Amino acid sequence: MENICIVLRKPPYGTVSASEAIRHALGGVVEEMQTSLVLLDSGVHSARVRQVTDETEYQSVGEGIGDCIDMGVEVYADKGSLSEQGIEPEDLIEGIKLLDGPEIDGIIRDSTTTMIF
Repeated sequence: MENICIVLRKPPYGTVSASEAIRHALGGVVEEMQTSLVLLDSGVHSARVRQVTDETEYQSVGEGIGDCIDMGVEVYADKGSLSEQGIEPEDLIEGIKLLDGPEIDGIIRDSTTTMIF
């Protein structure tokens, strides 16, 4: 079975990167690929609960992350990035798995296809 790893490094708002990463993750799982979404750097903000987007032109990407989890996408957040961004594990959407750098390296290395946003 082909597997795809989508790496999101950009913050959830200000660009379409987060929305596109989520869209591709959902597309991968719909096409019956083993799909992983890895949140690194500012991308970990996409996994926060209670995202407030009232003063932006963007919709909350948190719902998309939840949809990914519900549909079988494995969603991972980098522990180091969470620390650097000041995000506590309890501030994350339920179902996100926390990994350290070497574990994330393994997921990326073992993927058939890797997309970076």
